[in-house]
Amino acid sequence: MKGVSVKNMEVRSVSKLIGQFAMVGQLGLSLLMPLLMCLFACYLLVTKLSVGVWVYIPGFILGLGASWMTAYKVYLSVVHKEDKKKLKRDPNEVNFSKHI
Repeated sequence: MKGVSVKNMEVRSVSKLIGQFAMVGQLGLSLLMPLLMCLFACYLLVTKLSVGVWVYIPGFILGLGASWMTAYKVYLSVVHKEDKKKLKRDPNEVNFSKHI
């Protein structure tokens, strides 16, 4: 029976690790994609409509703002999910900072 519980704990830890990697990947994409989309829109404006190259400056600034806002929303959703998990836990559970 002990072998089953140890293996079950290993599977849980690997699952938790994969979930954390997925969150880091999602955060990275949340930072990168809005910026790339704004720069691509600026590229289309410059090439198709012959707008000046100055369009890249506000496009870059708007892309950074959008990427930070998206990353902040991802962060809030992760924090909200963790708060839900904390509410479901047993109040008598001993944690790292709760010794008694």
